[in-house]
Amino acid sequence: MHYLHTLFTYNYHIIFIYKPIMRKNILFCVMLLGAVTALAQKNDDHNFKVAKNLDVFNAIYKNLDLMYVDTLDADEVIGNGIKAMLRSLDPYTEYYPEDKSAEFKQMLTGKYAGIGSIISYNFTLKRVVINEPYENMPAAEVGLKKGDIILSIDGEDMTDKTNAYVSEHLRGTAGTTLELKIHRPTTGKDITFKIQRKAIQMPDLPYYGMQDGDIGYIDLDSYIGENCAKDFRRAFIDLKKQGAKGLVLDLRNNGGGSVQEALSILNIFIPKNTDLLSMKGKMQRSNRDYKTTVEPIDTVMPIVVLVNGITASASEITSGALQDLDRAVIMGTRTYGKGLVQVPNVQLPYNGNLKLTTAKYFTPSGRCIQAINYKHSQGGYTEHVPDSLTREFRTRNGRIVHDGGGIDPDIKIEPDSLPNIAYYLQRVDTTDLMFNYVVDYIKAHPTIAPAAEFEISDSDYEQFKQRVIASSFTYDRVSEKCLEELVKLAKFEGYYEDAKPEFEALEKKLSHNIAKDLDFDYNKRMIKQILSSDIVTAYYFQRGAIENALRYDKQMKEAIRLLRSPEEYAAILKPKNEGK
Repeated sequence: MHYLHTLFTYNYHIIFIYKPIMRKNILFCVMLLGAVTALAQKNDDHNFKVAKNLDVFNAIYKNLDLMYVDTLDADEVIGNGIKAMLRSLDPYTEYYPEDKSAEFKQMLTGKYAGIGSIISYNFTLKRVVINEPYENMPAAEVGLKKGDIILSIDGEDMTDKTNAYVSEHLRGTAGTTLELKIHRPTTGKDITFKIQRKAIQMPDLPYYGMQDGDIGYIDLDSYIGENCAKDFRRAFIDLKKQGAKGLVLDLRNNGGGSVQEALSILNIFIPKNTDLLSMKGKMQRSNRDYKTTVEPIDTVMPIVVLVNGITASASEITSGALQDLDRAVIMGTRTYGKGLVQVPNVQLPYNGNLKLTTAKYFTPSGRCIQAINYKHSQGGYTEHVPDSLTREFRTRNGRIVHDGGGIDPDIKIEPDSLPNIAYYLQRVDTTDLMFNYVVDYIKAHPTIAPAAEFEISDSDYEQFKQRVIASSFTYDRVSEKCLEELVKLAKFEGYYEDAKPEFEALEKKLSHNIAKDLDFDYNKRMIKQILSSDIVTAYYFQRGAIENALRYDKQMKEAIRLLRSPEEYAAILKPKNEGK
């Protein structure tokens, strides 16, 4: 009433006040109208440019098709134009024409129909061989072994055929049968198998188990499978039943997959109605916020998440949310930095499909961890976000985290690096020394120790070393290359003659000596680990190889140590006393 009273008593004041307010309103309306007009003009300009360029593209191709000296393949020429357009955007926006529908389906689901085995080209034999049958898949079920040489498929000789050619003939419609003839080096016999193809999907969760008594471990390879979160939930419940007091979640080399599966896994550890993720795009329908939707299983068990440079997308959503909510300690090296979201199945005319980037995602602290800016001018180029331009955000407890450049781990631990000689033996060598040694080892050993315990002996390694020495194996030593460059630089700057004796002495010390390199302790240790892993895989499949590798994993060892140090673990999740 007092307010009303004042209103009527001092009406002349109010009239005086109303005038400028009305002017402001009129001015605001004029400005708003101007903004709307400008926006409309901008939209009209954009729409005109789109229509103009589509007309130009259409006219160019019509003239090419009509008058170009050679007959054009429309699918190829226009397809190349589409590919060039998409290359100027980002690497995740992809076009799948109708003839790539099988590839599109595999990308979407992670499934294909085949026999379920890794194959590889053996340069010595000039044939494709069975490298690693998948557990519980047709290749393993009929008894195919590592080292089996593929002779023919459905009667067609596979001599000198490429990996891709053989793979295409092994794949087909689920339920169909193929006839595969192989030569088994371990017995010297030719064997013919009839194999029924089926849908193949590598497991998202290839291995889980207890480590060191009371620490649970889950290896999560991807988020592609439709049962990924369910399998994870079952594994975690099983580990709790076995007495797990801490959990190591291994997201190393996990390239991502379904956002929904990642959110479902987060729901296991985080209270209901907690903000997990937000998406923001150009269109309103691309904007979404996600919360946990059900009661969690465990909100207190200490967790260490292992990450590396290939940890990306959905696995960064998982690790980023756990970090922002102070629910886990992130350990390893910086993640890939993919903060973009794709709609995987935009339907196009003539049964084509488009995987399209529509939004960026933001973790609970509000940060986007996208590491690369994709510029669309000048044909498209990329720009890495430098650390100096990243912004600070705060976790729930007040710890500082940054956007851009992926997820920076709370504890940085570099993995053991692969020695140069081991890299060449494993990935470059065209004489297949490692592969052939493993096949011969399998021939001589019908059984081996359990996966977690197996390691080749020093005498076994000595046999391998002698094979390498007796072969034509060579590799480029980094130290020798660096020395060559240093000599060139010294000669250019005029210092070489004065330092020539030192350079010559260093050259002698760095001379190529394969026997010496193979005996070097670090090289020997890493090569033995690689050989042991390859051998274990032949007996115990992928899960066995993972179990075997964990015994050497220094990041895993540090994770277990931290989980057994509750005070240290808690201290990491507390904010630093800044400025004190």
